[in-house]
Formats: sequence, structure tokens, C-alpha cells
Amino acid sequence: MTADTSQYFPVCLKIAGRQCLVSGGGRVGERKVKGLLDHGAKVKVISPELSESLSALEQAGTIDWLPRLYQEGDLAGAFLVIAATDDPAVQERVHAEAEELNILLNVADVPKWCNFILPATARRGDLSVSVSTAGKSPALASTLRQALEVQFGPEYGVLVNILGALRETVLAGGRPHEENKVIFARLADPEMAVWIKEDLWNKLAQHIREVLGPDVSLGCLETAKQEYQQYSGAMR
Repeated sequence: MTADTSQYFPVCLKIAGRQCLVSGGGRVGERKVKGLLDHGAKVKVISPELSESLSALEQAGTIDWLPRLYQEGDLAGAFLVIAATDDPAVQERVHAEAEELNILLNVADVPKWCNFILPATARRGDLSVSVSTAGKSPALASTLRQALEVQFGPEYGVLVNILGALRETVLAGGRPHEENKVIFARLADPEMAVWIKEDLWNKLAQHIREVLGPDVSLGCLETAKQEYQQYSGAMR
């Protein structure tokens, strides 16, 4: 099979604690910075000026700021770079340095300079469902993301937490990998999200006991129930 070199390889990056750089301090840069901060990155912004929101983050010590235009050498030590400027000359220079240093680079709205792109993502807690059109139609990706946000409500974020806690219980049992694989498949019943949404916690408990046995601890369900009730109350 011949590889399709035009396609992006889907991957999730752990950027917590890593140095990420954003060139541009306007509205686009602001959005990119906040996304990086939401995932625990250390963020440096290079821009002669900052938006009001970014200025507040800088004053609070949340981000670092170089108050000038990008210069060659600025990418040294960066794990990931986002160019959020509409200056083609700057975009090309940032791209050249990123290529030389093998650094991950996204140039906002300019796929030809990117070696990674940011998909449209619907998030529910630790659940992320992403859509990419390889940069061909961000508008379509956004439309599909909105549909996913309707389809996958907050109950799915709660469900991920439940399954995560139960996964630790299963792994602690020391069973063979293939046996665990079967158990995980049985646990992840698609109806579980429906039961959470409809407040059928007894049904959920019954299903878990049927798979893991009557003596399994269900403390995670109480935590999950409180979490979902708090969200539901906030939505009223």
C-alpha cells in the first residue's frame, strides 16, 4: 500500500509542563494561548503588543512575554510553536526555523506551513472527540464539532471517569491481557451513558456487578453521581 503523504497522522500530545511558543498577541493568538494553558503548557508569547486578556495573563505571571517581533533563534527550546500572525514573511521565517529544528509548528489558517493542525474538538471532561478536514474546510469541521457536542452530552464525561476507575480495579486483579480486554469490552456498554442521563444509577450498578462480580467496590458511582448532579444543577 502506498502511503498518503498529504494526510495528517492523528495524535494526542501531552504538553503539560512543556515550553510552547505563540507568535502573535491578537485575538487569534489569545485563543491559541488559552487552549495551550488549558492543557498545562508553559507559554511564551512573542508580539509587540498583547490583547487585553493576554496582558492580564502576563501581569499575573501566567505567561511569559517578549515585547517585540519574532527573530531567528526564538524557537530554541520550544516543544511546540503556533504562529498566530497574518504576516506572510514572519510565517515563512518561523516555518523555516521550525523545520530546521524539527519543532512542531502550526501556522493559523495556512496549512502549507503546518506540520500539525488543530482539529475541531468536542470535549466532555476527559473525553475528546475531534474532527479534521486536513485544513481543507475548518468551517465544516466546526459544524461537525457542534453536532458532536449535541450528540455527546456531559454524561459521557462522567462515564469516562467511571470506566477509568473500574479499569484500575480490573488491572489490579492481575489477569492476562486478553482476559482484561474482554472485560473492558463488556463494561463499556453504550447504554451506560443513557443510564447516567436518565438517573438510572441502580441499573448502572447492576451492569457493573454482572461484569465484575457482586463484591466489586462501587464508590466511583457515588462520586460520579455527585459530579453529574452538580453539572445538572448548574445548567438549570
